[in-house]
Amino acid sequence: MVIVHIMLLIVAAIKGPEGGIRVSSLLSGIKIAVLGGDDRELILVSELVKMGATVVVAGYPKQKLCHGAFIGNSVEEACKDAEVVILPLPGTTVDGRIRAVYSEESLILTEKAISSIDKNALVIIGSARQYLKDWAEKYGFRLLEIVDIDEIAILNSIPTAEGAVQIAMEETSIAIHGSRSFVLGFGRVATTLVRLLKAMGSDVTVVSQNKGELARAYEMGCHRAGFSELREIINQADIVFNTVPALVLDKEILRYANPDVLVIDLAAQPGGTDFEAANAYGLKAVLAPGLPGKVAPVFAGRILAEVLPGLIINELSSIDENLYLPEREVL
Repeated sequence: MVIVHIMLLIVAAIKGPEGGIRVSSLLSGIKIAVLGGDDRELILVSELVKMGATVVVAGYPKQKLCHGAFIGNSVEEACKDAEVVILPLPGTTVDGRIRAVYSEESLILTEKAISSIDKNALVIIGSARQYLKDWAEKYGFRLLEIVDIDEIAILNSIPTAEGAVQIAMEETSIAIHGSRSFVLGFGRVATTLVRLLKAMGSDVTVVSQNKGELARAYEMGCHRAGFSELREIINQADIVFNTVPALVLDKEILRYANPDVLVIDLAAQPGGTDFEAANAYGLKAVLAPGLPGKVAPVFAGRILAEVLPGLIINELSSIDENLYLPEREVL
């Protein structure tokens, strides 16, 4: 089924008068199920419809959807015979619960729903739980985790950093300028966050185990430390931003923290902070995953709308390497 539609994609990619490829029909005939999400996915749905896809959505009221998108009354209905399934970037809970901010009822990704998708389907998610990886092996669909794709992650780091600073400004009585900020980890989000904090006049310490990352932090004018040093220096921090998806702020670290410290944990749930210990010590700690969809949904939605269609086309066309799909050029 998918291969037949890929051939339709090739036929549909008719060159325009300027020599470019008309994108309006590049996904013609492809059924795409979009399950849950927030305003970001609404922008993505609109783009997929413009490109000719048959889009069935679960977890949104009809008035929120663009003309041409269809409502699925359940996850199972949306998934049936779908050649592409798109789940929110935050992923699902361990019991399959899908984040759906506009749904009054819980959306659950079940094995029954997954077993009904097309044989060679593509399932796209930010980061997959083990059960979804097991189902991919069992049913043979292609699983694409996009949380670490640079063109998504780097751009998403912008609203994440801005949102983190917004929380810091709202939850503390001090200015960012002159504050002592600790940033734990130094990946894409942390790098963007450090640049923003430095530009606002904060005195920044980067904590990492990676020597290359610490060298870059020094080049950017930051203090640097390893995680083994964190217990001795955490009392110096006014604000701690964690980006590490592992328990790095445990009770043995937090007990030495400045009693007025604010901890903002940006890692995926459950974060890298012992929130129970923080509460016991009277520390203010905020778990803040998924900030792009909360603080800048239009910006984050445009990222998905720009990147995902190309990923879908590339992934579907790679099912048969003998098929040739011309590279897109937007007119």
